Amino acid sequence: MNKKYTIKDIALLAGVSKGTVDRVLHKRGKVSDIALKKVTDILETIDYKPNLIAQNLKNNKTYHICALLPDPEVDNYWKRSKIGILNASQDFAAFNVIVTIIEFNPQFTESFIENHERVLKEKPDAVLLAPLFYKEAQKAITDYKKLNIPVITFNNQVTPITAEGFVGQDLIQSGRVAARLFETTLREGNITIIHINEDITNARHMQEKETGFRDYFNSITTSTFNIATLHIEADKLDTTLTSYLENNSDTLGLFITTSKSYLVAETLELLKKDDIILVGYDLLDMNVKYLKSGRITYLINQNPNHQAHLGITKLAEYLIYQNKISKTTYLPLDIINSENVMQYIINK
Repeated sequence: MNKKYTIKDIALLAGVSKGTVDRVLHKRGKVSDIALKKVTDILETIDYKPNLIAQNLKNNKTYHICALLPDPEVDNYWKRSKIGILNASQDFAAFNVIVTIIEFNPQFTESFIENHERVLKEKPDAVLLAPLFYKEAQKAITDYKKLNIPVITFNNQVTPITAEGFVGQDLIQSGRVAARLFETTLREGNITIIHINEDITNARHMQEKETGFRDYFNSITTSTFNIATLHIEADKLDTTLTSYLENNSDTLGLFITTSKSYLVAETLELLKKDDIILVGYDLLDMNVKYLKSGRITYLINQNPNHQAHLGITKLAEYLIYQNKISKTTYLPLDIINSENVMQYIINK
């Protein structure tokens, strides 16, 4: 069952010459209908699969994947995504797969547009895209589709202009998970959803988390929770949050929809607010610090390293093996607290 058939083997089984088999396999030259049927019948019987990697290497076939990524120097969350991309690049380097990372400033849509144009000029065989800006990402995916360039998005999805595949978490479900954590911890009270530093109208990932969060509490007919939403600019977070808590002193929980929970934790520490439950995202070093100290109660791990690594892997396997790209690949929603965080730090 595991025999590797050579052209010579197939020729003997079909009763034709090796040259005839070669012409059938590579679809070149003339082959009689009788010989063609003999060879194709044998190929179907043995379930023949050519060694695509060997063929690509022999033909010096090179595949180029571009990854359009937010600059980790501006937002540290994307540092682990970059590591995942670089590791995947090494995994497939032996198969003539080249991965180019093109970074954009996550604070400016203009930077995304400019660097998307750079990707187009590269004329890649495939693209891995972090669609941070929803409207601009839709336009980018449309541009790639016009050029028949397959695209996988990661971290958050883009609809209705969809890519070939998505790798990440179900963000609505992650919002529901966060809501469940508050319900089991508080039982009742006032909770505020905090969006930091992004235009919510163009940040679908934050919208979906809030939707899931609110949907969960709306589904509880006897809910005794009151939910509010607060938008804060990072450079004004200290004064804005301090003023908000002074005017809303009955706030018992804060849900941070980005990886910047540590900024909120810093302010709570200065205010000596020890009775507020804080739930956020991601294992940034500063988030882990406040998780260990108890200032952050829970973190939901989005695993950016694995998201990006899997995205590149799927694109490489599509190019090399013609493997089908799954439309949606959801990763688990890991709930991290001070007791299990070290296990995730060691294995990240």
